[in-house]
Amino acid sequence: MTDPFRPLDRLRAVLEGPVAQVLVDNPARRNAFDLAMWRAIPPLFATLEDDARVRAIVLRGAGDLPFASGADISEFETVRATAAGGRAYEEANEAAFRAVAHCRKPVIAMMRGFCLGGGLGLAVSCDLRVAAQGCQFGVPAGRLGVGYPPEAMGYVVAAVGAMAAKDLFFTARRLDADEALRLGLVGKVVADAALEDEALGLAAAVAANAPLTLAAAKLAIAHAAGLPGAPARAEVEAAVAACFDSDDYREGRAAFLAKRPPVFTGR
Repeated sequence: MTDPFRPLDRLRAVLEGPVAQVLVDNPARRNAFDLAMWRAIPPLFATLEDDARVRAIVLRGAGDLPFASGADISEFETVRATAAGGRAYEEANEAAFRAVAHCRKPVIAMMRGFCLGGGLGLAVSCDLRVAAQGCQFGVPAGRLGVGYPPEAMGYVVAAVGAMAAKDLFFTARRLDADEALRLGLVGKVVADAALEDEALGLAAAVAANAPLTLAAAKLAIAHAAGLPGAPARAEVEAAVAACFDSDDYREGRAAFLAKRPPVFTGR
């Protein structure tokens, strides 16, 4: 039976306390994604979403590997050689981005090396993004003759705005980490040596907060920002109401009055 935390050797999750790390581990291809990896993301994230132990997720390259250098170019002449194959591949891309963006748990992208093409699509599907100095960002679609699906484009536009998205796609140029920070593509840039501590520290801080509140906030922000697949207002209001009916709300009040750290259960 396949381990749901390890659907592939080159894409797997490890759990340390309340933080799950999703590791991209394809060094032979500089962490490029092949079709099997794209297809493994939705079930892997569904497993993490359903696991009560997981409070936050960090998506990263394994060890010191790049975040993701895009799609595996070797598949352009095989699985993407025809229009039908290209469309099927893009559907797998979109399903992967959707699984990350719609995951109820907060997802943090930890980026070093390269964040290119589909890798950038994955990054902007995450809720928070931390990058190392020296990381490069870009979308080379214009040099490859491929289209970028509208749902995925919606996350790019939400991150950087329409004009910057046009710059990225029209020029196919690469951005350094400082320009990515100025554009809002990343939220923080740190020295490479400090990247892991920064990203995992952020994940631990997020994981300490009330899970239902975080899930409701993620839905409300998606609704307010008009992100692709954003929930209807009624769904957001139901999630907010569930917070006030929860054990965690009672725990939060009690902890505040007692001047002690709260211990949330997600119920």
